[in-house]
Amino acid sequence: MTQDNASPANMSNPVTPPEEDSTVYKTLLESTKAIPWKIDWRTMTFSYIGPQIETLLGWAPESWVSAGDWAARMHPEDREWVVDYCVSQSRSGIDHEADYRALTKDGEYIWIRDVVHVLRNADGEVEALIGFMFDISERKKTEEKLLQLQKELEELSFQDGLTRVANRRMFDSIIQVEWTNARRNSQPLSLIMLDIDYFKQYNDHYGHIQGDDCLKQVAEILSSAGTRANDFFARFGGEEFVLVLPQTDSDAAKKIAERCRKLIFKAQIPHAKSLIGPVLTISVGVGTVIPGYQDESVDFINSVDQRLYQAKQLGRNCIISGN
Repeated sequence: MTQDNASPANMSNPVTPPEEDSTVYKTLLESTKAIPWKIDWRTMTFSYIGPQIETLLGWAPESWVSAGDWAARMHPEDREWVVDYCVSQSRSGIDHEADYRALTKDGEYIWIRDVVHVLRNADGEVEALIGFMFDISERKKTEEKLLQLQKELEELSFQDGLTRVANRRMFDSIIQVEWTNARRNSQPLSLIMLDIDYFKQYNDHYGHIQGDDCLKQVAEILSSAGTRANDFFARFGGEEFVLVLPQTDSDAAKKIAERCRKLIFKAQIPHAKSLIGPVLTISVGVGTVIPGYQDESVDFINSVDQRLYQAKQLGRNCIISGN
């Protein structure tokens, strides 16, 4: 190629490459992992698709006749939005890309990223679409693993490491949500706070490892006390647990509190150093409120905690409730 042919002026009107150059370009295109293709916009037919398509999906290049074949070999959940998106972008002359699941000849699905360039004629009308398909299955698997890991880490951040029930952080979030709902709908919200009686003495006598096992057992028992889907149970801290009961009046809350106490007694967990009896017991504070707009959830929580303190002061293994 002479220097004149390589000048910017001549580059704006490139000459048709010699046949040997076309062969080189074709070889380069068909040696990449990306799958090149071209669709005539007027007829919506493939004028070219790389032979790599057969290696990836199993469909022979000659079976890709029209855009209809492309759409038909797409996961049903992806088809409508991908086709609508690509058509609208193409009509507007906007280059775009889309990720979707492509059907293989043996009935499996592979994640594809289609990168599309819109080719216009001299009048600015869409003439053709050219692009590349990329196999992004491994990338999608990695993304899914990362999303799952993120979900697990998020769950762990709201889970008590020892007992595996919700932790104080989760309780703080839930009580605010339920407080807002109760205030907006003028409905009762009940709170039960529970504390293991003489747990320090339990730890001193049996050791901290058995003390941890005791906490796990108590958490498992008490987590079954709330029976509705929106009843919430958490470890409040130390040997203290909490139950949030939305849309629950004081009478119903007292019954659930009594159920908690009976469930622990029924478990007959030995406690040789308890000043109440030979088995583990709990003290319980209960409160119910229909929050007003001037009320604060922290005041309500403190009032129930005070009732729990009163239960311990009055001999433990009992329930103190109030509104």
